[in-house]
Amino acid sequence: MRLIIIRHGDPDYSIDSLTEKGWREAQLLSERISKLDVKAFYCSPLGRAKDTASLTLKKMNREAEILDWLKEFYYCQVKPPYIKEGTHLTWDFMPSFFTSVDELYDKDKFKNVDFMAEGNYPQLYKNVTDNLDALLEKHGYRRHGMYYDVIEPNRDTIVMFCHFGIECQMLGHILGISPVVLGQNFCAAPSSVTTLYTEERERGIASFRCAAFGDTSHLYAGGDEPAFAARFCETFDSDERH
Repeated sequence: MRLIIIRHGDPDYSIDSLTEKGWREAQLLSERISKLDVKAFYCSPLGRAKDTASLTLKKMNREAEILDWLKEFYYCQVKPPYIKEGTHLTWDFMPSFFTSVDELYDKDKFKNVDFMAEGNYPQLYKNVTDNLDALLEKHGYRRHGMYYDVIEPNRDTIVMFCHFGIECQMLGHILGISPVVLGQNFCAAPSSVTTLYTEERERGIASFRCAAFGDTSHLYAGGDEPAFAARFCETFDSDERH
C-alpha cells in the first residue's frame, strides 16, 4: 500500500482558506495527484485542506471522505515552564528548551513529560493514533506492536489532505519517532507530498518506509517555489517570523 499525506496549500488563516499563491500550489498539486490511481481520498474538515483537495477531486471527478480527527492538531495546547502566560503548540518550543529535555526525543516518553501530560496530550494523541490505525486496518493493515499484520495485502494508493501538525503525529506513530522531534526539526511546506510504502519482507508482517518527505517537486516543475509557512527565521536579525 502507498500512503500519501499532503499538507494544504499556502494558508490564509484569517478565512481558513488559501492565499492566491496557495491556490496556484493546489492547481500544480492537482496536476500531479490526478495522474495517480487513487483508491481513496480522505480530508481534514478545515477549509484550507478542503480547498486544496477540491482542485484534485474536481479534476478526477472524485470525492473525499471528511475525517474530523484529520483536522490540525492545534487543540492540544501545553504550557512549558519557560513561558509565564499563554500556551504553546506541541511543535513550537524554543530550541534551547526542547533540546534540554531528553524525554521529548523518546518515542514513548515524550507524551508523559509533565507539561505535556497536563495539556492532555496523551489522550489527544491516542485519539489520533487509534483513528489512524482503524483506517489502516480498513485498508488491510492491522497494527501489531511496532509493525502491521497484513490482513489484505495490496498496492492501493490512499491520499490524505491535512496539516503539518497532524502529519507529524501520524508519522511519529507509524515510524516509531517522537512527533515532537518531527515538528521541531522537520518542515513540510504548503502543498508538499509525503509518501510511505508498506514493505512485507516477511510474509504477513509489514512496516512502512518513508520514500519522500515534504516533496514539492510539483511546484518547481510549474515554475513556483515553496511558501515560507511552517518555517522560522533563518537568521536572528531577519524580519522573518521568530
